[in-house]
This record gives sequence, C-alpha cells and structure tokens, in this order.
Amino acid sequence: MPVLRLEVRPAAAGTARCVIRTVQLLRYLTDAPLRRRVTAVTNKVEAFNGFFQWLGFGNRGVIADNDPVEQEKAVKSNALLTNAVIFHNALDIAEIVRQMLEEGWTIEPEDLAHISPYLTERINRFGEYGTHELGIQPEAYDPKLNVDFVPLRETAPAAAGFGQAA
Repeated sequence: MPVLRLEVRPAAAGTARCVIRTVQLLRYLTDAPLRRRVTAVTNKVEAFNGFFQWLGFGNRGVIADNDPVEQEKAVKSNALLTNAVIFHNALDIAEIVRQMLEEGWTIEPEDLAHISPYLTERINRFGEYGTHELGIQPEAYDPKLNVDFVPLRETAPAAAGFGQAA
C-alpha cells in the first residue's frame, strides 16, 4: 500500500504551530472550566515538585556530578524515596479516615479531595533510623475506604475535549 508523504516546509510548519498555539490560548482564555482544570493540575504538579525537592535535601537538591549515570541514579533514588513517603502518608490518611468512620464521623468525598499526601510535619529527615524492623512482615494493605466517591465524580468538570485541538 503506498504511503502518502506530505512535505511540510519549515516556515509553513512554524506558522501552523503558531496558529495552533494561538487557538489554544484563545480557548484557554474563554473557557473557565478549562482554566480551572489546568490550574488544579498545575497546582498538583507544583506540590509534588516541592515535596520532591524538600525530600532531596542533600546539597539542596543540586546534583554536583556531571556523570549522566550518577545524575540518573540521584534522581531515581529521590523519586523512589518520594513515592515511598507519599504511599506511607496515604496509608496513614486512610487509617485515620477508617478510625473516624468507626467513631461515627461522616466523611464527605469533597473533604478527602482536599487532603494532600505531601505531608512533611511528621517526617524527620535528619533523624536516626533503625534497620532492626526490616525483617518484620507488615500487615496486609487494605485499599478500601467506605466513602462514596460517586458524587465527587459526578460534579467534576468533564475532561472531554481537554486534550483535543480546537
């Protein structure tokens, strides 16, 4: 089957990119729900990046080595540490929610939607950590929370068309 190849000249490609960018900017400016979604996602990413940097306290997050392998190792190690702390915080949050539900509290999904796993108050970055607990088998992780998240999903703005060109 013959393949149709279009030759796009660099000037035309640049003009097309400018037109697409202009259309997207106009769409962003005129679409309030789109702006809210973009802002929410940007805030989440910035919060993660701040947490990532806060945990990477060695040399203030500056990777002094010019070796790409060492740079990649440093970034991956910090990413692993960051994800482990986020998971631990999420487990703590879930346990607290379970305890509150057992005590008779009513937990609304909107309240949980505002809780961030990027908590730093209980983390002692410069403390001494024992390794004697490494051999202890942890309890099984229970991912289920008895909170109905359906109303939260129904009120969220639809993401339809979010990634599409105008």
